Amino acid sequence: MDFQAYKTLRFNRPAEGVLEVLMGEEGRLATADHDGHRELAQVWRDIDADPQTRVAILRSLGKGFSGGGDLSLVEAIADDFDTRTRVWHEAKDLVYNLINCSKPIVSAMHGPAVGAGLVAGLLADISIASRKARIIDGHTRLGVAAGDHAAIVWPLLCGMAKAKYYLLLCETLSGEEAERIGLVSLCVDEDKLVETAYEVAGKLAAGAQSAIRWTKYSLNNWLRMAGPSFDASLALEMLGFTGPEVREGIAALKQKRAPNFPLPPTL
Repeated sequence: MDFQAYKTLRFNRPAEGVLEVLMGEEGRLATADHDGHRELAQVWRDIDADPQTRVAILRSLGKGFSGGGDLSLVEAIADDFDTRTRVWHEAKDLVYNLINCSKPIVSAMHGPAVGAGLVAGLLADISIASRKARIIDGHTRLGVAAGDHAAIVWPLLCGMAKAKYYLLLCETLSGEEAERIGLVSLCVDEDKLVETAYEVAGKLAAGAQSAIRWTKYSLNNWLRMAGPSFDASLALEMLGFTGPEVREGIAALKQKRAPNFPLPPTL
């Protein structure tokens, strides 16, 4: 596979059969722009087709795991029908490509974990968070429905009560709390995060590949059964990008203040 064609993702092979997918840059918080959003959706198909890769690791080089969508992308989704339609397709592809990738995926999350990066981080087969990671689904704070992955996986991982609490209120979870409620697989000290991800990936790469891949396929049928809920949530998120609430959410982000959402006349 020609991974060198990617513009926003970097790749490394730390061990035989292991492909490391690296987001962002040193010293900066990774955000998904137009290219980044598309590539994060596409890469799992290429990994699935790559004969040299038995397991993938997703992590970030920056100050945090992911900072969500670049504000210019968010504004373009709200302003332009064609962009909104394209991102809708990419968001679907991101979730379903992760689910359908036959190779196991390990994520290593530190610092803020928001947006498209968080989608991949939580849908990874083994999700590892540092104790001080800050996981947040920020959709309702932006003024749109939590649609890019939450409905398909949060209730299954942490239960409906916890999912509703964190998704409706946009409350932040530490890595420790995320592990406690079952949202992530493991929580480790930050200085052990990459080491642990390499260790887990090495075990998966050395294991019986057909057995591991078929087990993943079988377990992910739970997620496939939740596909209609996800499809509805994503469509409602895109509908929200046409309304007044997201305008206030974007303005609040720009002005670094709490949003003051208008009350809808009807729902």
